[in-house]
Amino acid sequence: MTRQVTALIFILYIGTVLGQLSYTIPEEMTKGSIIGNIALDLGLQDKRLTFGNARIFTRDSNDYVELNTEKGVLIVKERIDRESLCKKKTPCALHFQIILENPIEFYSVVIQIADINDNAPSFETSETKFKISESAVIGAKFVLERALDLDVGVNDIKSYTLKPTDNFVLKLHTNADGNNIEMVLQKPLDREKEPKINLVLTATDGGEPQMSGTMLIIITVLDANDNAPVFTQQTYRATVIENSPKGTVVATVKASDADEGFNSKITYTITNPFDEVRNIFEVNEGNGEVILIGNTDFEVSRSYEINLLASDEGGLRDSCKLLVDVQDRNDNIPEIKIMSKSNVITEDVKINTVVTVISIEDKDSGTNGIVKCFLNDDIPFILKSSENDFYRLITDSELDREKYSVYNITVTCADEGVPSLSSSVTLSLKISDVNDNPPVFEMSSYETYVVENNTPGVSIFTIKATDADWNQNARISYILEDSSVNGVPVSSYVSVNAESGVINAVHSFDYEQIKYVQFCVKAQDGGSPPLSSNVTVKIVIQDQNDNPPQVLYPVHTGGSVVAEMVPRSADYNS
Repeated sequence: MTRQVTALIFILYIGTVLGQLSYTIPEEMTKGSIIGNIALDLGLQDKRLTFGNARIFTRDSNDYVELNTEKGVLIVKERIDRESLCKKKTPCALHFQIILENPIEFYSVVIQIADINDNAPSFETSETKFKISESAVIGAKFVLERALDLDVGVNDIKSYTLKPTDNFVLKLHTNADGNNIEMVLQKPLDREKEPKINLVLTATDGGEPQMSGTMLIIITVLDANDNAPVFTQQTYRATVIENSPKGTVVATVKASDADEGFNSKITYTITNPFDEVRNIFEVNEGNGEVILIGNTDFEVSRSYEINLLASDEGGLRDSCKLLVDVQDRNDNIPEIKIMSKSNVITEDVKINTVVTVISIEDKDSGTNGIVKCFLNDDIPFILKSSENDFYRLITDSELDREKYSVYNITVTCADEGVPSLSSSVTLSLKISDVNDNPPVFEMSSYETYVVENNTPGVSIFTIKATDADWNQNARISYILEDSSVNGVPVSSYVSVNAESGVINAVHSFDYEQIKYVQFCVKAQDGGSPPLSSNVTVKIVIQDQNDNPPQVLYPVHTGGSVVAEMVPRSADYNS
């Protein structure tokens, strides 16, 4: 196993670091095998994977790799067969991300799957038959079926051999499309001496140890058919739009034969071995029309190479290729996947705080696969795009729970196809309270009246304050502030119920001793630290007729009363 650690690590956005690791492992590793020490290679602190709730995020449904957060290692979860995973495509790799929280971070990981020589070359059929005229000229070519090896690179097919070589030799023509295998006549055939010839074609790969497969070639020697069919082109090209209806004629190939009559009748066939071509295309054996019989999906395969054969009744053949390009149609909506999200944030969270990370994927190509995302209006959040179609939902302005305690954030993603396809997801985000509002009294000051000689403990008045915060931060306690009235503590006159704000008289008031009581009450919430506000309360004492008149003048002297004249117009004076 080879490990490559990509050194490029950079800050992706506030609170999130994006790095990339690359490992190379051979296919068919046993379940539980260690791929690499992810914690060591990323330079993470001990237990960061455990405390960060580290997990694997992948767009691929195949689950081949597992993260052991305790040991900090990636291990093989399921047996990886490179051929099942990638077929002939190289390089073959698994792509996924490691997601951590508190703070949110994610890292890209690429695991290259190296091929091992676990597949032998094989032919679609164990034998093939030719009917060749004894008049076939020296140099006549006969196209042979190619073998298929599911392995790649050095483990793929490296050579072909044909035995015996009395009448035929093998020639390979290598081009960008692969190897064309031809059996070339080097010695004239004689039906009378040898009416049937058996040859063995062997395909050998370059693996260690080498593996091979064979096919028996049975040749029946016929009389006089001395012209082989010839295609008008060696390579044809065509285009088909994905999801075109079955029965669509993709192209028409054409071969001609200089012979006449029975020997000039040409039959067309598709010779692709094992692959999916024959499940999608068929050729009309009489006129050479290549017809669509299956579904073409641009996202599965963007092109097809169809190998065609033209055979006459005398067994002579010619071959050609039809290269079919599949044109993309906007038939895939953008896929929105939540990588990590916060369900609750505090109202005092800083601007540019990452709330959610989402992944966007559109399987179409070109403008059909270009996606832009946007949010619903009038919310204090914005979307910022990152590389690899990742988006961050971040705070864009200050939050106030007292205005909005919950936000329903709709993320809509639309591609640039015509017509455009879109998808959306709604995220519910709760805003938790902080103690940022002091209690507020209903009035700036209070004044009330009480008649003297009241019953001790009687309720005089109720004050009321409200707090815009929530829960404990909005729980109000009423406190009588220390002060004095005529040198006597105010608590000797009144008391305040801490929960209800009811003001009670401690004892009976006497108007002739005190005309009013003025004091301050503090309303304090239950936050940490607590917030408070004060209000002034004035209780005015009202007089009752509870004292009889007393004659202070004139004064009695020796039992006689001194009379005094008071004019009738004299003013009243209490």
